[in-house]
Amino acid sequence: MFGQLGRLGEERKGMNMVSVSAVCKAVGSFNPGVTMETLSFFRQRNKEKVVVIVGATGTGKSKLSIDLATHFPPAEIVNSDKMQVYEGLDITTNKVTEEECRGVPHHLLGTVQSNMDFSVNDFCHHATLAVGSILKRDGLPIIAGGSNSFLDALVNHYPDFRLRYHCLFLWVDVSLPVLHSSLSARVDRMIRAGQVDEVRQFFQYHNDDYTVGIRKAIGVPEFHSFFQAEADGADERTKDKLLQAAIASIKINNCNLATRQRHKIHRLHAIFKRNMHRLDATDVFLRSTPQEAEQAWEDHVLSKSRRILHNFLYDDTHVDVALASVIASSSPPMAAAAATR
Repeated sequence: MFGQLGRLGEERKGMNMVSVSAVCKAVGSFNPGVTMETLSFFRQRNKEKVVVIVGATGTGKSKLSIDLATHFPPAEIVNSDKMQVYEGLDITTNKVTEEECRGVPHHLLGTVQSNMDFSVNDFCHHATLAVGSILKRDGLPIIAGGSNSFLDALVNHYPDFRLRYHCLFLWVDVSLPVLHSSLSARVDRMIRAGQVDEVRQFFQYHNDDYTVGIRKAIGVPEFHSFFQAEADGADERTKDKLLQAAIASIKINNCNLATRQRHKIHRLHAIFKRNMHRLDATDVFLRSTPQEAEQAWEDHVLSKSRRILHNFLYDDTHVDVALASVIASSSPPMAAAAATR
């Protein structure tokens, strides 16, 4: 669908007999007052469109990606969380369940062997392939995840992606005090859901190296001392003390991660500015009932996201106005030449 829109746009430009590239070339030659930002705008015009959803851990990125995918079908999601790419530890890495996916296809989610390293370059390569395959199916690619180092490398430094795609960035933000409280509660829910038993499968008594593969995930190394004591037959009081210490460490590490991620997103915002839209979801986390939270999500996050994304995908009016403005502001010979191409 979105590929077809791009082709229709090219046909429309042909019917108007005005080449954007020709106009940009002429502007650069005859109108030195036109800025590089204007030229960059026209270059972006010919790129395929991709949505990128960013935010600190636990802010609702996955929910928003699926909500938008169901509102703008056909759409598919490319995971950009560096721990969720691995198979296994679904509770610990907080992967979306099959039910939560609501039939929306996901890429790079639980596809890498748990004992392998998945580098930034690996992500850039496979994410670019995934985006390309989605567009070939006339779908909308939505990249979502909290690993900002992956996203930064992909959109700023990976030529195969950067030169082909025009990105809209949606930033789901939550005030840190509120988010930290929510993350702490999330850890408690994960423990009740069976995280300890899940992580126990990855415990190796004589291996305290947690620098490879999924063992790097927050919620894995913190349990090492507890599992060692358990294997040694420690008494219940000792084990409980070590378990509570592990849980406390997981909560602290999640909060520290969220703080670092938020700082990185602020730096990304300074780069993208016009193409990054902040969505304040704080009120969602302050609601006392699921129904109230869902309504707050609709009011403060989803409805705004739908409007922003709709304009990004379908609103070409501003492009035509900008094109006319550039031609009109150029010297008469240049305008005449552009109009006859």
